[in-house]
Amino acid sequence: MSNLVLYQLESRIAYLTLNRPEKRNALNPEMISALKEALTKASSDSDAKVIIIRSNGTVFSAGADLEHLQKLQNNSYEENLKDSNDLKELFEQIYNNSKIIIAQVEGAAIAGGCGLATVCDFTFAVPESKFGYTEVKIGFIPAIVMIFLLRKIGEAKAKELLLSGKLIDATQALHFGLINSVFSKEEIAAKVKDFAIAICNETSSQSLSLTKEMIGKVQELSLEEALNYAANMNAKARGTEDCKKGISSFLNKESLQW
Repeated sequence: MSNLVLYQLESRIAYLTLNRPEKRNALNPEMISALKEALTKASSDSDAKVIIIRSNGTVFSAGADLEHLQKLQNNSYEENLKDSNDLKELFEQIYNNSKIIIAQVEGAAIAGGCGLATVCDFTFAVPESKFGYTEVKIGFIPAIVMIFLLRKIGEAKAKELLLSGKLIDATQALHFGLINSVFSKEEIAAKVKDFAIAICNETSSQSLSLTKEMIGKVQELSLEEALNYAANMNAKARGTEDCKKGISSFLNKESLQW
C-alpha cells in the first residue's frame, strides 16, 4: 500500500491517515488512488467495524494541489473526465460503504478536501478547522461534492456555501449541519475513538449496513416506492442473524455486546 495513506487497525477501528503533509494532503490522482485502495482494504477487513479518516500535518486536505491544477489546463476532455471519475468513485466508495466512516478534521478542509469530509457519515473537527468549497473563485465548479452536500444540508445552505466560495470555521460548520461536533485539539482523537468504539460495541454490523444502504436509496424514490422498499427491507432485516440474536437477548434480559 502507498505511503500516501497509512493504514492502522486498533480496537476494531481502521485508521486511514492522509500522509502528504508537505503538500497539505492535496488530492492528486495518486492520493485518490491510495485512498481508494485503503478503503477497499478496510471494507474487506473483518476485524474493522468502523473507519476513521484523519491526516498528518496541520491541514486535513487542501483539495487539488497546484501541480495537478497546472496539468488540468492542458488536459483533453477525455483526460478530465477520467480524473473526475476517479474522484466520483472515491466519494461513492465512502458514501456507499457498508461500514461507518468518520472524518477527523484537524486543520483546513478545502474544495475537494471539504468534499472528502462532507461525504463521510460523521465529521468531527477542532475549533481551528476551516471549511469551504472555493471552486467558484478559480473558475471551477464543485460538481461532484454538490450531489452529497445537497443531501446533507439542503439547498439553501448548500447554495450559500457553493455559490460564495467562502470559508467558514468549525462553529459555523456545526451550525450549517456540515459537521457533527467540535472538540479541542487535545481531546479530539480520544473523543472520536470513544465514539467509534461505542458504535463497535453497541450496534449490529448488519443493521448498520442495511440502514446506511436505505438512507442512500430512499431519497431517490417516490413515497409509495420508498414505503414498499422499506417494507421489504424490514422483512429482510428480521431474517438476519443479528436481529435474531438481538431479540433473543432483549427477551431474555441478557447483556449484548456486538
